[in-house]
Amino acid sequence: MAAKKKKKASKKKSPVRAAKAKKAPARKAKKSVKKPAKKASKKSAKRVKPAARKPAKKAAKKKQIVGEGDYQASRTFLKDQSSFVKKNKSAIPAMGREASRALEGPEGDALRQAETEAASHARENLT
Repeated sequence: MAAKKKKKASKKKSPVRAAKAKKAPARKAKKSVKKPAKKASKKSAKRVKPAARKPAKKAAKKKQIVGEGDYQASRTFLKDQSSFVKKNKSAIPAMGREASRALEGPEGDALRQAETEAASHARENLT
């Protein structure tokens, strides 16, 4: 029987816990009631200055890839090249004939010399 009395004694609340349980008020859920916004009259609306806006942060620019991977330069070149062809579609054959006559004419030697000089500056020779 002694074992049964110990269990009953342990089930009883301590006097401190019992006092706290009695003192704690029941919590009620608060209802949030939204009040309708008041309409501002025209006079008061004119007087109110708009809030100063902070300047928008600019996105960090990525480093531009220069060299063989310069995508922007490649796009620009292709766009310019296609627009040139569209504008001068009928004149391109005449330009080619004119260039071949210039190479055969008196200025041909100067043109070939300029071509070899430009090729020497290139990373890979054209020949």
